[in-house]
Amino acid sequence: MKAFLRKEWMELCRSGRFLILLLIFTLFGIMNPVVAKMTPWLMETLTDSLAESGLTVTEVTVDAMNSWGQFYKNIPAGIVVFILLCSSSFTGEYQKGTLIPPVTKGLSRRKILLAKALTMFVLWTVMYWLCFGITCGYNGYFWDNGIAGHLFFAGMLTWLFGVWVTALLVCFSSAAGSSTQVLLGTGGVVMGVYILGMFPKISGFLPVKLMDGMSLLQGIKAPGDYAVGMAAAGGTILLCMVLAAVCFDRKQL
Repeated sequence: MKAFLRKEWMELCRSGRFLILLLIFTLFGIMNPVVAKMTPWLMETLTDSLAESGLTVTEVTVDAMNSWGQFYKNIPAGIVVFILLCSSSFTGEYQKGTLIPPVTKGLSRRKILLAKALTMFVLWTVMYWLCFGITCGYNGYFWDNGIAGHLFFAGMLTWLFGVWVTALLVCFSSAAGSSTQVLLGTGGVVMGVYILGMFPKISGFLPVKLMDGMSLLQGIKAPGDYAVGMAAAGGTILLCMVLAAVCFDRKQL
């Protein structure tokens, strides 16, 4: 399994996926405070043109909350990029037949599955917290993160949502035959949960609740309000991994 983990890491580097994800999440981390910092200047630049249209622009002040608002707007795009780049982790091996030699030589399918899943979970964790850390550092430098309540707990909620999406990705990858099927399955479930989350009576019971970190930062909601959503995400992650193990054991390589 150690050898397979090294192989996964080498594949991430050689394919360029690691570098692409590193650049994108670093860029998102920098963009969040930069966009917030430039907002007053942009509004001042547009003052004259807006005045000609009969609109009056008042003085705009920004703080760390504006930057965190950008963070929660951009992180879904980061999740989409992560899914796109990791969707072929399993299916590419199926199509090339590269999993047949290690399996015929005695490597357990469960260890292959665990190595690939662990690589995805670690990759998401590193990229997410890199983006979060960059934004947090710049916000602390320019403004004050103290105005954001339960900052790191809110960050953990969004990270857990990404782990949930990654578990779905692993589950569909273990059964699907192409990356397109993986994307349709993972994207379909996430989109379905988002649509169900529009209904207030059931939104609190869905993992999508974890993406509402701004309400926690603004003090609108308390950490206890997310307990059910965290439990739902945790239970779904466990279920996805069990289903992935069953499907991968029966998968024709």
